[in-house]
Amino acid sequence: MLTVVLSSAVLLLAAYFTYGRLLERLFGINPKRPTPAVELQDGRDFEPIGRGPLMSQHFSAIAAAGPIVGPILAGLTFGWLPALIWILVGSILVGGVHDYASLVASIRHKAQSVAEVVRQHMSHRSYLLFLTFIWIALVYIVVAFTDITATAFVGPAKAENGGIGGGAVASSSLMYLVLTLLMGLATRYLKLKEVTALAIFLPLVALAIVAGKWVPLDVEQLFTLSPGAARKVWDVSLLVYCLIAGVVPVWLLLQPRGQLGGYFLYAALGAGALGLVFGGAEIQYPAFRGWEVAGANGATQSLVPLLFITIACGACSGFHGLIASGTTSKQLRSEADARPIGYGTMLLEAMVAVVSLSCVMMFKPGAAELTGGPNMIYAQGIGSFAAAFGVAKSVGIAFALMAFCTFVYDTLDVCTRLGRYIFEELTGWRTTGGSIVGAGVMTGVPLFFLLRHPSDAAEPVWRTFWALFGASNQLLAALTLLGVTVWLWRTQRAAWVWLVTGVPTLFMYTMSSWALVTMTFPKFHTTAGWQAPTDAVPWLGLVLLALAALMAIEAVRAIARDIPGPPNSRALATPT
Repeated sequence: MLTVVLSSAVLLLAAYFTYGRLLERLFGINPKRPTPAVELQDGRDFEPIGRGPLMSQHFSAIAAAGPIVGPILAGLTFGWLPALIWILVGSILVGGVHDYASLVASIRHKAQSVAEVVRQHMSHRSYLLFLTFIWIALVYIVVAFTDITATAFVGPAKAENGGIGGGAVASSSLMYLVLTLLMGLATRYLKLKEVTALAIFLPLVALAIVAGKWVPLDVEQLFTLSPGAARKVWDVSLLVYCLIAGVVPVWLLLQPRGQLGGYFLYAALGAGALGLVFGGAEIQYPAFRGWEVAGANGATQSLVPLLFITIACGACSGFHGLIASGTTSKQLRSEADARPIGYGTMLLEAMVAVVSLSCVMMFKPGAAELTGGPNMIYAQGIGSFAAAFGVAKSVGIAFALMAFCTFVYDTLDVCTRLGRYIFEELTGWRTTGGSIVGAGVMTGVPLFFLLRHPSDAAEPVWRTFWALFGASNQLLAALTLLGVTVWLWRTQRAAWVWLVTGVPTLFMYTMSSWALVTMTFPKFHTTAGWQAPTDAVPWLGLVLLALAALMAIEAVRAIARDIPGPPNSRALATPT
């Protein structure tokens, strides 16, 4: 297993220094060109920061739980080899290009979203279609990741989990948030330097991880609730947090939390690497389980296209483009920072996905460590890695669970902020009141989906939404690449555009649309014939497919306008 992971690391590092540099030349990066963060600095959303802090923030925001959940689910279902191939090829040639292009396109358009790039280079109709698609996709993300986090906060302590229960994870996570706020205030008003702040608060976060076990916040026991009801309490609490986090200044929460969260990711990677070096773990899980595999519910799952939407973060994710063009571009100090932050962090996330996949590879099929949810499988793997170099497995498990929830926090509040930006773009309501209303709408709709789901349902909300979230997320990546391709073609008129961004666009469009169709249409046609489903999910799937089709038509029209016709075509088209 060590050979597989080291080879993956070498390949990703080589891609950063070769293909990454090629992208810099193709996109015409100029370090002397002022960025929007510098030109439009306002202390609220536009705030230039250094490469290191921004890299940590961007990394923790894009990584979240995606490169943990997706690779584990795909590895369990199809085997580790197809998952590994898609992680490596996808991150280098598709996901990395998507993230980098989104970031550069945004800073070339005053740090506005990719939707604004679409408006300028396609049409106003495309702009509205794209914003609508983004907003729906964000709702899926908030629903799925809120419920994943709430699920992690519920449950008793078990010996096989190192004596760690949901209440302990909840306590540690809340202490982490308090420390994040204190770090933001100390940095802002006490003028602490980054190194000093990290030297103070990183050890305190480590202490919070340990302390959570001794002061667990178990709402299930405190209020005598069922596990399902306790999960709903946390769902509501997390969305209230998102509402607040979506409107506070970036220096208070987004930037300090991003720095601390980034170091969590680095530590998780380091724990995995050290565990692989000193643990000598062998690969025990099958490399390939077949093109068609029976799922947990008995339904057949096809490797193509489901592999490419199950693993989103870690290979390619439309959500990354929203982060790059929504929050990161407003803080980028220099264009020279675009490659490490836009392309480099995608490759780092691929390594997180490889380590997560290793947590499956190291166990035999049917092993007790593989029977929990993705968060527990990841925690068991990291705990085993930590135990290999002398750290108690319970500490490793606590660290992994805390890190998992930390990653999701980063996704949740960033998604709320992005949804707020979209609301402000559509309405033009850019006051404090507009920000609060926008964040309220962005959290209110997910709340509706979460509360209407039966608390005693066998399948949690996040599992219901995960596949559709994956398909819509990957289709969002395709639409982002589509918009970037049109922009590049209209401004560069170079053949490389079709190869570098055009081919990834076509691939992601095909796989995500195919997956969305296979998941949506069976809800409308069963063995009993055609029916109108009562569930909102398939209807939203139809809306997403329609929006994607209309966007493709708009892109073709925009490109066709720029293709010269026969010599006399313009004369024939000119009114007389």
